[in-house]
Amino acid sequence: MLTSRALVRGLKSGFWRPLSSTSSVQAAHGKDVSPDVLDPSVPQYNNRLDTPLSDVPFVRNLNSEQRQLKEKEKGPWTKLTKEEKIALYRLTHELTYPEMRRGSSEWKTVLGGVFIFLGFSGMLVWWQRIFVFGEVPHTLSDEWVEKQTQRMIDMRINPIGGFAYHWDYAKKQWK
Repeated sequence: MLTSRALVRGLKSGFWRPLSSTSSVQAAHGKDVSPDVLDPSVPQYNNRLDTPLSDVPFVRNLNSEQRQLKEKEKGPWTKLTKEEKIALYRLTHELTYPEMRRGSSEWKTVLGGVFIFLGFSGMLVWWQRIFVFGEVPHTLSDEWVEKQTQRMIDMRINPIGGFAYHWDYAKKQWK
């Protein structure tokens, strides 16, 4: 069985290069990905409303300023400024609750795509009616349909439960 170190070592060396995952794709596109992201045994940070307090901090690799701020955090919080408290919060959490609940503008893109699709479809239908389909057959004109209906009534087509059943022959009108 492989250990997590062997897995990370294999991923770094390119041994399992054909394997694809989100982190390896991000790494391939020039994003700075830490080895912890490549190791699936290490818990990952995520923003979720149903699990508000993640076990993993948002920032794992602290720079010198962040380390000083973490040391200052161990002292009394009354000496911290508001900006420092916000910076400490951002070290452990990426987003606040209102930021997580805030909607995105993706609906505008989806609605725009739907309107483009409907517009293209409408133009296609219009083009087909003008250039592809021919004239409407003469058998669909109102005069022709009226003559055919009268002919079917005169021939008494299906007089029991069909077409001629609904015609009153005595009054010469529809029942």
